[in-house]
Amino acid sequence: MHGRNHAEIRDLIQKSGLSEFVKTRALSIFQRIAVAEGKIHGVPPENVEFHEVGALDSIADVVLACAGIEALGVEKIFVSPLIEGSGWIDCAHGKFPIPAPATLEILTGIPLLQIGEPFEFITPTGAAILAEFGVKFGPMPRMTVEKIGYGLGTRQLPNRPNALRAMLGELSEAAIDPTGYETDTITRIETNLDDLSPEITGAVLDKLLAAGALDVFFTPIQMKKNRPAVQLNVLCETADVSKIADLIFAETTAFGLRMDEARRLKLERKFEKVKTPHGEVTVKFGLKKGEVIQVAPEFESVRAASEKSGQPLRLVYEAALAAAK
Repeated sequence: MHGRNHAEIRDLIQKSGLSEFVKTRALSIFQRIAVAEGKIHGVPPENVEFHEVGALDSIADVVLACAGIEALGVEKIFVSPLIEGSGWIDCAHGKFPIPAPATLEILTGIPLLQIGEPFEFITPTGAAILAEFGVKFGPMPRMTVEKIGYGLGTRQLPNRPNALRAMLGELSEAAIDPTGYETDTITRIETNLDDLSPEITGAVLDKLLAAGALDVFFTPIQMKKNRPAVQLNVLCETADVSKIADLIFAETTAFGLRMDEARRLKLERKFEKVKTPHGEVTVKFGLKKGEVIQVAPEFESVRAASEKSGQPLRLVYEAALAAAK
């Protein structure tokens, strides 16, 4: 299978019938690979030619990984300590030492241990998926395991199983506030901007959300010399602070950021599909001690059902809400 350039892959994904979540995260994963390859070859990401990564099976790996995460309703992904083999690997540009250059570039800032096994354990595609979704890299957190899945490779390894194991469950370490709500701690980042065009601020919001920010919003403010401005506020996991800060400095005119930690009270969240006259719709339920407090149809699911059935968004939304209740 011949390779594809970054623009071709982006166009292929954008024109697909995939959900907005899958499109956004898949494009972000390929952007990570393009940036890494571009840095190695000294070319802009847009001009990067994918070879092995551009094959259809690699595109399917990325898209299906994103679709699976969306379908499972996963909120956080914790990754075990990353282990890479040693030796050499054959690629489109000849022999390279393991880790492959793109893999190493993508995993910059993520702990990585190399062992004396003469095999490549982490590909650039796998590295980009892990970097996109992993919130922490280390030992398994305390959790109640609900389901377990295995993926087995065909290569026979002498000292370890060639297997990928994924576990789905509820974090036990999530503290419960005396009021009965879940609670956690996140980082709040803010900066004031008085010299950035509205078009760019809108684009920055989309990029921050695609990079994993929990929430992004702008607040109108008045700065010195009576200048009208906006305050950018970003809520993110503490593990993502460096990535989010790098993006803000690169994409805005900010010279400094203010940060503090914020404690949140949260409803327990569960996702279920409900049947409506216009098709299935995914609904998010907010629970406190098992009691449903909030019900909200997922907008992208509502939009997909609306486009498929030809019915107005409002009607599909109300039908999903009624079915959920």
